[in-house]
Amino acid sequence: METAEISYTQLAPRQVVEETIKALQARGVLAEIVETKELALERIKSLIPAGVSVMISGSQSLDEIGFTAYLKEGDHQWHNLAREVADEKDPARHRQLTLQSTMADFYLGSVHAISKRGELVFASASGGQLPAYCYNSGNVIWVVGAQKITNNVAAALERVMGYWLPQEAEKQRQLGHGGSFIGKLLIFEREDPGQHRKIHLLLVNEILGF
Repeated sequence: METAEISYTQLAPRQVVEETIKALQARGVLAEIVETKELALERIKSLIPAGVSVMISGSQSLDEIGFTAYLKEGDHQWHNLAREVADEKDPARHRQLTLQSTMADFYLGSVHAISKRGELVFASASGGQLPAYCYNSGNVIWVVGAQKITNNVAAALERVMGYWLPQEAEKQRQLGHGGSFIGKLLIFEREDPGQHRKIHLLLVNEILGF
């Protein structure tokens, strides 16, 4: 029998967090618990070697742990594809760079909801980050707050549509962008070991993002 729905805004109990980690690992995701935002940032730095290309999707979680600023400031030895894409003003060239960026050596983002059974749900307006998550990038790192764990994939979808989207739309309105919408949804069931990719998920035991 399913337990009561886990809160959208409170950290999941430790037992649930540990259960979720095991479920993710069984699905081919290199999942681990990280206790704080600060440790999450340090862990990411340790995972990305010098000389590789790095791309990020727009992520409040990456903003909150300080990774977005760290990548932008340039105090590293990575090739910052995100800056290259952002700086390109020609529309055709910008689109080409965006497509190429999905093949970055390391692609980072977050997850909008997690089932404690290990399914991951992503929502996107354009879908631009989804090819990297599904196939294109050889190394993917997701940083996720433990408040995003739900009982099952149906509840995860409810979280995305009923909670995350209104929060994101309001954030975009405040930024003057006129709101937001979901153009594409991805349910990540498992990683095929035959693809020889590394999919890392850092489950942070703090509130991150919506």
